[in-house]
Amino acid sequence: MTAAKKRLRPENSVLVVIDIQDKLLAKIPTAATLVRNATFLLDVAKLLEVSIRATEQYPKVLGATTAEIARRVAQPIAKTSFSCCGAGTFLEEIEMLQRPNVVLAGMETHVCIMQTAFDLMEAGLHVFLPVDALAGRTALDHDLALRRMESAGAVPTTVETVAFEWVRDSNHPHFKAISKLIVDRAGV
Repeated sequence: MTAAKKRLRPENSVLVVIDIQDKLLAKIPTAATLVRNATFLLDVAKLLEVSIRATEQYPKVLGATTAEIARRVAQPIAKTSFSCCGAGTFLEEIEMLQRPNVVLAGMETHVCIMQTAFDLMEAGLHVFLPVDALAGRTALDHDLALRRMESAGAVPTTVETVAFEWVRDSNHPHFKAISKLIVDRAGV
């Protein structure tokens, strides 16, 4: 990956929020942190006009996206495949955006996140993993999936790092609004 592609910019990024659904969240020990950090990323992405996509795993059975996320995204793409790339025209839509960097948030790390990451990287896209906006039912599955994805070329990061990388400068017109989101997220 070239240095330019390693840098996240609003104009070269897509945020994909994967399967943050209430029935699934009930099994996630870090659910509150996941939702807080994913909503933070969504709020920053909206301010900076980063493209956003969202998915739901088999919503007929697993229900809809949790309310905090749902009010921040357009209609999620329903899927039965674990990889988002197996959902209809998802991959083609991502490729048509011509934004080579894909930031993944959601769950579960060792299933839908990992399979999506592998498919996106096979398609030539660069995957960024804000680890504090990813979750799984068990720490072991979550941690090993992160290690596997990193060894395959995905870039681990955090939601705050993504936000600061997108904004780049304290003179950015949205810096104060993003600073407020950071403070609100931290509860400071």
